[in-house]
Amino acid sequence: MKQFTILMLALCSFLVAEAKPTVKSITSPDGKLKVTVAIDQEILWSVEKDGQTIIKPSQIAMQIGENETWGVAPRLRKATVGKINEVIPSPVYKKAEVEDNCTTLTLSFKGDYSIEFRAYDDAAAYRFASTRKGAYTVKNETSEFAFEGDQTVYCSYTRGNKNKTFEQQYFQSFEQPYIIEKMSQMGQNRLMFLPVLVDLGDKKVCITETDLTSYPGMYLHSKGEGKLNAHYAPVPDKIKQGGHNMLQGLVESRKPYIAEVNGERTFPWRICIVADNDAELLNDDMVFRLSAPNAIGDTSWIKPGKVAWDWWNCWGLYGVDFKPGINNKTYEYYIDFAARNGIEYVILDEGWNVNLKADLLQIIPQIDLKHLVEYGKTRGVGIVLWGGYWAVDRDMENVFKHYAEMGVKGFKIDFMDRDDQPMVDFFERAAATAAKYKLMVDFHGAYKPCGLSRKYPNVVNYEGVNGLEQMKWSTLEDFDQVTYDVQIPFIRMVAGPMDYTQGAMLNGTKSSYRKNYYEPMSQGTRCHQLAMYVLYEAPFNMLCDSPSNYEKEAACTEFIADIPTVWDATVALDGKIGEFATLARRSGEDWYIGGLNNWKGREVEVDLSFLPEGNYQITAFVDGYSANTIAQDFRIAKSSGDNKQKIKVKMANGGGFAMKLTPIK
Repeated sequence: MKQFTILMLALCSFLVAEAKPTVKSITSPDGKLKVTVAIDQEILWSVEKDGQTIIKPSQIAMQIGENETWGVAPRLRKATVGKINEVIPSPVYKKAEVEDNCTTLTLSFKGDYSIEFRAYDDAAAYRFASTRKGAYTVKNETSEFAFEGDQTVYCSYTRGNKNKTFEQQYFQSFEQPYIIEKMSQMGQNRLMFLPVLVDLGDKKVCITETDLTSYPGMYLHSKGEGKLNAHYAPVPDKIKQGGHNMLQGLVESRKPYIAEVNGERTFPWRICIVADNDAELLNDDMVFRLSAPNAIGDTSWIKPGKVAWDWWNCWGLYGVDFKPGINNKTYEYYIDFAARNGIEYVILDEGWNVNLKADLLQIIPQIDLKHLVEYGKTRGVGIVLWGGYWAVDRDMENVFKHYAEMGVKGFKIDFMDRDDQPMVDFFERAAATAAKYKLMVDFHGAYKPCGLSRKYPNVVNYEGVNGLEQMKWSTLEDFDQVTYDVQIPFIRMVAGPMDYTQGAMLNGTKSSYRKNYYEPMSQGTRCHQLAMYVLYEAPFNMLCDSPSNYEKEAACTEFIADIPTVWDATVALDGKIGEFATLARRSGEDWYIGGLNNWKGREVEVDLSFLPEGNYQITAFVDGYSANTIAQDFRIAKSSGDNKQKIKVKMANGGGFAMKLTPIK
């Protein structure tokens, strides 16, 4: 009996030992960031940096069909640790190449799936992968982000009132301002779209995703107790044409799962970027690093640049001898203006094709598109066309082929306003088809960038930002644009380029700003607008104002036209979210520095020690002495200096600065 008791106790001890979770961990190359994965009846991941908890143990799972869940009662087959240390060329980006240096952990499980984790010096990430053959569905994916304490969150909720159902929140333009609130104050039925920023005090955590391919985009919503949980729009079942000018797809019903899958594949990366200071977020590469590689090969035909834009200024020419509007004479004027100023493109925004037909091959009689393309070609100016989602999708191959053969250089595609699986498929199909015909693409009415620009470098910009167009219909009480301007570089721009559409020549202080649809203006100073051309990432960059206004402002127009849109190097200098940001970028041997400010005037010190050794000619556009009362006031300060210099710059309320530094040979 005694021997039997001893045997049973030993067996129980063995079973208890066997029940302990399996724990795997990896650390970043610099040893400061640690990713830990605990495998028991569920899979929990956690992140630490400098010994501080960033993400508490948080569940990871993926429900397959009705009866199987990857990550619940998992059976680990193999754990593999590796390293990546490579340099990725980036032809249409904010730098010429990107370093990819991390530690990897791949956990392979019974059931034909695995989870890969990566630990970078500045981020942690994971994704599911499957080797399963045949067709299956993903019913849901669990992605938790648990934090210690009642942290502050910067998030953009989907548009509409707080009582909307999740289904009612899926259809939206991804253009909302940031709400700043404690986790305990967050409504649990409100969806946030990415990126989302969590303020831990001495560190910031930016949550986003990338390599989004044939899978719905991830939303977050509060679950209370310091947790943010993922949520996804299910696959549409029935879609009808409707919405804005019959150009949108309106979902009438959905299927009971979020994705339809066939064969082996990887799933999107879930990323937590951990910044020790706010400025680090201004120059982050995680979305690019973890995206799929270039799928189109030669990129020499892709010519990013600046665009004279018609819609924001309502085709608002004045002092001309013809009636401005959507007609040949107006666009000839835009083309001539672009040619005189070295602006690469003119866009024909909404209105050039017959309304309510959703047919991009039907052109209004006031427009001779072939003539305008040829007119632009003789002057070195390319033509880009706007098209609504439904019109593009219904006849994409023919439309792209037809206009590419005509000589059109690209399309701005608008009013998608969803990110469920079929819509994500549309983005990739549009990018691939456009590349086939050597067309560039600018996505509007779009979710945030998720790496498609690396896979298809002809995707040269995204909206997904509450940009300057809001000033056509918003009062200062409706929307504080200036404060938003110094939030998005630390949040939205982390995901990638953004078509904010800056360049207003009519500028307003808090007291002088007013909304005006036909003669719009910006909040903040003239130099606030100029700084955006340096600070905001945008390979395809609009000049939003009227050529008539630019022609009265020769110095500013020349400076804007001179600024590159892709860069060889980017250096984050300083900044604090919601207050100010300063950033430097290099093209060739020339450097540009931009600074943006909120409504509180301040003086910043720009340390030039990041520059290569030598002397520089410096041309700076800075807020004028009257900029606090007359927002259009600016000064041009010219000087010379070396890389040991520290320059003090005063920024007005809602102000900014932009400067060019050219080496003196």
